[in-house]
Amino acid sequence: MAVDDKMVARVAGLARLKLAPEEGAKMTRELNNILGWIDQLQAVETGNTQPMNAVMPITREWRADVVTDGNIAEDVLANAPEAAHGFFAVPKVIE
Repeated sequence: MAVDDKMVARVAGLARLKLAPEEGAKMTRELNNILGWIDQLQAVETGNTQPMNAVMPITREWRADVVTDGNIAEDVLANAPEAAHGFFAVPKVIE
């Protein structure tokens, strides 16, 4: 698909852009260059290529996915103004 000056003028009008005549000609050339690059990319055979999720293979040690309390309950409760039965103690707010 090639872009011509008429199409550039129409799209510029839809986008409410004011293009000078030399800008329209330059935009036509640039858009045709971009479409040429897209045609080159579409010509590449990618049928046997596996999808990638990263450029470099990522290998890392994963920790076991287990739920813990962090084993620091005493340290956390040390910051509490008042603690009772392993929990923060707060004043009663419901009558």
